[in-house]
Amino acid sequence: MKTLPLRYYGFAIALLLVSTALDAQNGKWSPKDLIQQESASDFDIAPNNQSVVWVKRRPSKSKDRFISDLYLTRLDLPDGDSFKSIRLTRTEDSDRNPRFSKDGTIIYFLSSRKKSQAIWALSIYGGEPYVVDSLSTSISELKVLDDRLIFRSQEGKSLYEMELAKAKDNVQVIEDTAHFKPSRIYEYHLQDKKFKRLTDNRFPIADYDISRDGKWLVTRHIMSPHYAADGQPAPKQYLWDLEAGGREEILTDYYKPSQFTFTHNSAGFYFAAISASDPEIGGSGMAELYHFDIGTKTSSKVSGDWPLGIQGYIVSGNDAWVQLANRTTRKLAYYRKNGDSWRTEMPDLGDQQDHVQLAAVDKDFTQMIFVYSTASVPNQYWIADYEVGKKGVSIDPTRELVKLNTSWEKKQKSRTENITWTGYNDDEVTGILYYPHDYEEAKEYPLIVAIHGGPTGTDIDRWSDRWAYFHNLIAQRGAFILKPNYHGSASHGLEFIESIKGNYYEPEMEDILKGIDLLDGQGKIDRDSMGVMGWSNGAILATMLTVRYPDLFRVAAAGAGDVNWTSDFGTCRFGVTFDRSYFGGAPWDDVDGKFYNEQYIIKSPLFELEKVTTPTIIFHGSEDRAVPRDQGWEYYRALQQVGKAQVRFLWFPGQPHGLQKLSHQLRKVEEEMAWFDQHLFGTDDPKNESFKPDSPLANLLAIQKAVTTEGHYGEMQNGSLIPEVVALQEDSISIGRFEVTNQQYHSHNSDHTFEATKGNHPVSGITFEQAQAYINWLNDVTGKSYRLPSADEGESLHKEALKVAAKENSLNYWAGYALTIDDAKELESKLSEVEEPLIKPVGSFKAQKVKNASLYDLGGNVAEFCQKNGGPGYYGFSAYDYVDAKGELFEPKVVGFRVVLEK
Repeated sequence: MKTLPLRYYGFAIALLLVSTALDAQNGKWSPKDLIQQESASDFDIAPNNQSVVWVKRRPSKSKDRFISDLYLTRLDLPDGDSFKSIRLTRTEDSDRNPRFSKDGTIIYFLSSRKKSQAIWALSIYGGEPYVVDSLSTSISELKVLDDRLIFRSQEGKSLYEMELAKAKDNVQVIEDTAHFKPSRIYEYHLQDKKFKRLTDNRFPIADYDISRDGKWLVTRHIMSPHYAADGQPAPKQYLWDLEAGGREEILTDYYKPSQFTFTHNSAGFYFAAISASDPEIGGSGMAELYHFDIGTKTSSKVSGDWPLGIQGYIVSGNDAWVQLANRTTRKLAYYRKNGDSWRTEMPDLGDQQDHVQLAAVDKDFTQMIFVYSTASVPNQYWIADYEVGKKGVSIDPTRELVKLNTSWEKKQKSRTENITWTGYNDDEVTGILYYPHDYEEAKEYPLIVAIHGGPTGTDIDRWSDRWAYFHNLIAQRGAFILKPNYHGSASHGLEFIESIKGNYYEPEMEDILKGIDLLDGQGKIDRDSMGVMGWSNGAILATMLTVRYPDLFRVAAAGAGDVNWTSDFGTCRFGVTFDRSYFGGAPWDDVDGKFYNEQYIIKSPLFELEKVTTPTIIFHGSEDRAVPRDQGWEYYRALQQVGKAQVRFLWFPGQPHGLQKLSHQLRKVEEEMAWFDQHLFGTDDPKNESFKPDSPLANLLAIQKAVTTEGHYGEMQNGSLIPEVVALQEDSISIGRFEVTNQQYHSHNSDHTFEATKGNHPVSGITFEQAQAYINWLNDVTGKSYRLPSADEGESLHKEALKVAAKENSLNYWAGYALTIDDAKELESKLSEVEEPLIKPVGSFKAQKVKNASLYDLGGNVAEFCQKNGGPGYYGFSAYDYVDAKGELFEPKVVGFRVVLEK
């Protein structure tokens, strides 16, 4: 296979950046479309059910990351298919966690302003946000309880901390339980304007909820600074009696209880807990729903005999809406509490059934907000009425709450399909298959296997295009994407999750290979044109596949993946729990009669990387502790030293396991696609790094591609020289690449004279009627339908002209400085001293991109006619005109025209 030097990629990135704006206009997906996508979250419905406050996440160029603003959507003000939404905050800080006051007139929220140490508020009637009160430490998890605000925070700095700060000592003491600082629960009385500490715990609170009557508080406490790493000691849960005082430890028999939510009557709370065979070492498992009764201090399982676990829940009164895991989908169920038991009721959502994710319910439990999407339908945010009646529960979706990413509406989305096949141990394996854009039956296409992380992640039938996995960028290149839910994935039951404990890699790879066999057997894929990609555990599996099957894939992309489990154990922040669970113990444990656990070597690709021949691109963040950052270096160094596979390694400074900087996310996508383009799709023509795409040389080379006849621009038809036209986009009108030239006009009117050297100058000095006569002649000569631009088209072209006119052949250009309208009047007097006309040959300046067309001289040289109310209109500027972006379009001094060809 032909390979390119690494310097190719810098130029490829530059080309991708240049093409981004074009892709956005012509319906193609660009990397920026996915990186900069908007999303909504943290909804709160007003007490009167007339409005919703929510958080919109948006990209910030100045911060190079996502930030969030607050929005208010008025449910009493329909706006087309949605509702009227008002942006409430608009700083470069992030505002979050909005909650309505009891009467619904005030919105309280938290913000990154003032180091997140303040509680903010704003009126729904308008005005600036203001600080309610503040502490010396950051505030999180804000809740509103009547006239009180409940939140989590820490105490101020201790003397020990102040002394360290004074000494500017940044040494980290890794094991220091004595100084493990607690976070506690506080309340703020809105009337008294006073803070009050509700808990006096020694260890930090990681999760909490307070009952609606204010009498009870449930908390989860992390007992070690390194619990995430070593799994010990296990967290503790406490029930606090805020009325009588005191607390008691609860839920001691449950593994990782969390997500506490009190019922409406304050008699108990719901929580999620994990089922697993190895909780003593922190092994992965399946989430299930439970209820704790305060009166009896007992717990009951709510989710019954549903075998696949849950993916979340929301309390509705004393009942619960539950998202039931269902392999590649999710089922929405209503669990109605009846004494000490629950009755399961399944609502009917029609076409949206099994594709919704609950986001919020109102205070009266009659309205809900949910997110609807599929793998081929981007997120839609819906408001719905629901009713819990004697005969069951019903949901009536009203309309979309708000529409985001509206620029995607005209973009082609990959057709997707939920598929199943028989994998390891003859178990059913599921996956999502993305089809190539413009797919044709009975044609074989390349395949990219995109492997999810976890391993207890799951690919489900919902929109998931982003920087880590970008399906439509691949599909529009003409390839299938297979996303397999291999053994170990969640949403498929506990047995499926735990099937890879002590058997890591083997079931997963068999599942993936059999998924490829399925598509191959159906005649869908070209088995000689396959690639593999993944992030985290997806990269781990992708790497081992290239080790075990060196000839299977033509290209691989591995992001933040392990290659050496012997070094992972101590450096990964959860290496102790992960490695012990999947490899059957610690590295030093005696296993199978050996004095060490050989699985750490057998399962480490590092010791077999000499087998790899697949061109591999590696990504890693410098601050990654989930997959230790030096794993990327070990991976790269091995492939580089062996020398059998081309390798490229990108190191993202300051980035954790998931890339956070937008510029890094964009670079990752562009680099990955360039790697695929080279090694899989074959679009790997060598590029010259010394060549600047927008240089004068580039313009000269581009204009050489224009159609010419005996040195004159245009093409011959029926013995006449006519203008070359270019399509604005696929299946649309075409427009003249240049203004109509003297030589082209002479083919129509032989009486038109000009100097011999000016055949490629734009025709000028003609009337609107003469231009129309030329159009009529052109239609007769070609048998096609040409015309002048319409008034609307002229207005659009004038907006494009304004972008470049000052740098093209206009009076501003000849001035040589930032010309003002006052100086322009004086400068015009000098024009009489110029002996030669200022008009230049067409194409003297670089082209302007308008959708898919490169148009020359749009901003200057001669202004151009358009049709306006049956008579002449104008757009653009001539070489004698002042470019006035603030003024009205006036009658230009020199006018020509260009033609439009109907499709």
